[in-house]
This record gives sequence, C-alpha cells and structure tokens, in this order.
Amino acid sequence: MTHTPIPEAPTDFARLPLSPATLANLSQLGYTAMTPIQAASLPVALLGKDLIAQAKTGSGKTAAFALALLANLNPRRFAVQTLVLCPTRELADQVAQEVRRLARAEDNVKTVTLCGGVPLRMQTASLEHGAHIVVGTPGRLMDHLQRGTLDLAALNTLVLDEADRMLDMGFLDDITAVVKQCPKDRQTLLFSATYPEGIDQIARQFMREPQRIEVAAPVTESTIEQRFYEVTRANRLGTVALILNHFRPVSTIAFCNTKQQCRELVSLLQAQGFSALALYGELEQRERDQVLAQFANRSCSVLVATDVASRGLDIAQLQAVVNVDISPDAEVHVHRIGRTGRAGESGLALSLASLDEMGFVGRIEQYQQREVVWHPLDELTPTGTGRLLPPMVTLQMLGGRKEKIRAGDVLGALTGEAGFTREQVGKIHVTDFCTFVAVDRAIGREAMDRLNAGKVKGKSVKVRLVG
Repeated sequence: MTHTPIPEAPTDFARLPLSPATLANLSQLGYTAMTPIQAASLPVALLGKDLIAQAKTGSGKTAAFALALLANLNPRRFAVQTLVLCPTRELADQVAQEVRRLARAEDNVKTVTLCGGVPLRMQTASLEHGAHIVVGTPGRLMDHLQRGTLDLAALNTLVLDEADRMLDMGFLDDITAVVKQCPKDRQTLLFSATYPEGIDQIARQFMREPQRIEVAAPVTESTIEQRFYEVTRANRLGTVALILNHFRPVSTIAFCNTKQQCRELVSLLQAQGFSALALYGELEQRERDQVLAQFANRSCSVLVATDVASRGLDIAQLQAVVNVDISPDAEVHVHRIGRTGRAGESGLALSLASLDEMGFVGRIEQYQQREVVWHPLDELTPTGTGRLLPPMVTLQMLGGRKEKIRAGDVLGALTGEAGFTREQVGKIHVTDFCTFVAVDRAIGREAMDRLNAGKVKGKSVKVRLVG
C-alpha cells in the first residue's frame, strides 16, 4: 500500500477528466471548488486505482467516490456496475440521493437502495427492472445475494463508505461475504473517518495496491461553541428542557446512549409542549423516513437520537447538539457535535455530565487537546415567551416515485391551483410510496384541504397533516 501525502492540489473540477455534461451539472448544483478530500482522491480514483481515503464526515467524500463510479459507468448496459456499502439506512439514503443528483448529467442512470425495514419483494421488483448502482447495508445485501436476486457479475466499482463504522457495528463477516461475490477485476474505493486495524485486513484481502490518502479534519473551534453542565440522574432530562427554553434553537439533535433514554426524553419534552421525535435502530423504515423528513424540513424542533444517527445525517443549519449522555468514546463525541456548525455557520454543542461520567469527559479533553468549559446550571433561564414551536408543519401525500411524482409536481400544485406562494413551501421529500411536504405552520390545515380538493399531476391525492 502506498501512502500519499496531500499535495497542493488544484481545486477546479474542470481540471479533472470529466465530461462537459458532468461539469455543467456540478456547476448547476453549486459545486464551485473541490474540497481537500475530493482534490486528493479524485485524480487517483479516476485513473481506476484502488484507494483508501481517510476523512471526517462532512468533508465531501460522497461526491469524491460518486464522480469516480459515474465515470466508470455505462448507462446503456442495464446491469449492476457499482455497489456502495454503508453502515446505516440513513447514510445509504443520503448517498443514493447524492448519487442521483450527480448522475443527472447522464440519461437514465438508475440507483436502487437496499436496506432493512423495507419488504424484500419490493426491492426485488426494483432490481428486476434493471439497476446500474446499488447502495445498501451489508445485512440486506447479503439477503439478496443469498436469494439470487442481486447479480454482481457486471460489477466494476465497489465502494466501502464509513468502513470504520461498519467494522464497529460488527459487519466484517458480512462485508467479507459480499466482497467475495464481487468480480476480482474491479476497482475498490474505501472511505473511513479513522483507521482501525480491520481496515488493513480488508486492504490485504480485497484491494490491489491501494493508495492511502489522509485529509486532516477541518477546524471547528471557531464555529462550534461547547458548553458542559454538571447534572445528576434526577435532573438530567429536565435540564434538556431548560436548555431548549434558554437557547431556543430552531433545530436540535439530542443524543442519548440508549433507546430507553430516547423514549423517556421524548415523552418528557412532548409533555412540556416541545415538538420532539425519536430516532433509534428499531423503528420501521416508514417511521424513520417520516421522522427524518419532519426534522430536516423544520417541522420538528428536537430529534432525540441514539448514535445510529450520529453519522450519515447531514441536516442543514442545525443550530444545536445536546449530549444528554456523554459518550464513552471521545471520537463519537466529536462526530456528534460535528452535526452543527457546518459550512461556516455557528453552532452550539451542550453536554450534560454526571459525576460518574467525568472519566469520559477527561477522554474528550485528551482527544481535543484542551480543557472543556463548564457552565453553571442556574444560567439556564427562559429567554422567550410561549412554546418553542417549529416554523413549518409536514403534509404527507400518498404517492411517490413509484407513481412518477416529482417535487416539482407538488410545488406546482401548491403554488398554482392551491394559490400559495413559493415562500410558504419548504422542503419536498419524495420517497418510493409517499411524499412529505413542509409548509408554513400558519397554512398547514388549509394547504392540506386544498391539496385534497385539487389534483397533482392530473390525479386526485390523499393528504394528511403529520405534524
């Protein structure tokens, strides 16, 4: 394995051997300059070489491998040519969405997501219609391979995304089983935030003279303000409510170490009038889709999550992260707080620690190479009047990609026949079978009624208000 230091790489995408249509699409999507990981890895990946790239979440790594796999793709060949393995459903969905955006320059590139929580027969039907790119989690990919519903004979590119996270979650055996069914003559791209021992094992077994690239984590000190509060078991959850009433952030992720803690905190916050939802591993896929859509579109103020959500979630303009429990792993702590303070925005990271967690706080201090800043609990006093309500509400419409519904169809119905302005409509998220639409809280019920009375794409639709 060769280890490549980062050179002073040019950051203009036009210097890469990409098609004019791809370059035009990148410009349209707002990709003005390459991030360090893109500038370092794309020239290597576009040459067809195997690659181990070490970079933190949020560094632009998805586009780094997506542009390489798309350059390797023949859209006229209806067979699975790329496989992307991800640790969680959330990350797989996010990667698939980004690949679809970057593939717009090519005609008819089909990307299919294969994750748990969705019936196998629906996924099998999608595969039977032909797919170029498959993005999925190891367990569900194994299911399809064992049933013979996923054929990898035409594969030319394998991507292992957040490989360290997959190893942490115990997926090494599944990864090994999947990779063994891939053609030997392929390109393998591995992306990881850290470099645990298992990655060397994967490299030795499954990669051909990979180049290793490491990009330093972006400095976050200037954008994220960290505050620590000492709590007891008795006042921990109540302190979260105090924090929300004091800082009044529009959107907050509150991290808990267990799903039981998640449930208890959501119950407490909802009882006090906060708009809060829980995200943890055992939720059904449709519930997860709905929770994430509501939080991402600003119709839910607080997402209470376990660490299943600490990677792969990229929520724009997240104002605050609350560590309800301190993670025993200092690196997980840094991943958690890295959800806020993105793209030059300022962010708040507020951590609650009891006496028996002080050892974990010490690990964080060592990892960050600086002492944490403690604040008194009595500084947390209500600063606003009334309940902390999110600015939007979510409408759920039956019908999605399977019915050929696009975001533009829904926006057109709301701003056309229904008579609302573009400014009153927020994010529109289309899934396979339903569509989530954020609208200004003041028009929620009226928008639902008008959509139910009108038509989208010439058809009557069923719409309900989900919060």
